[in-house]
Amino acid sequence: MSKRLTTQEALIFVMVMASAVDNAMNDKELGRIGQLIDVLPIFKGFDKERLIEVSQRCADILAGPEGLDIALEVVRDAIPPRSYDTAYALAVEITAVDLCIRPEEIRLLQLLRDRLKLDKLTCAAIEHSAIARYRPA
Repeated sequence: MSKRLTTQEALIFVMVMASAVDNAMNDKELGRIGQLIDVLPIFKGFDKERLIEVSQRCADILAGPEGLDIALEVVRDAIPPRSYDTAYALAVEITAVDLCIRPEEIRLLQLLRDRLKLDKLTCAAIEHSAIARYRPA
């Protein structure tokens, strides 16, 4: 990868990885990615027209040798440590949106947590908040 990612691009990488890890990027996940880019302050100023370009860049890295490992490194290097929990929260949000967490998604969350050196209590709080948000009536 020749050009370093911006924080916004790296966060999009995280969401794309969370959506693609089970080899099925569904409409709910893709729609949620768009919604989050529209409403979260961390994406202020991001040109949404670039979403496909950034997503393709992520897909290209993932398709290469050791793709997931490289993508996680690129993400870690581009996101400031104060936003590591935001990256994890976005990954959890995308995996939870379809109300079905698959083993591949759990493994990605573990890898992301380890790569970003997030503590288990923080991650548990983020995960529990997703459960509360998506709990049916």
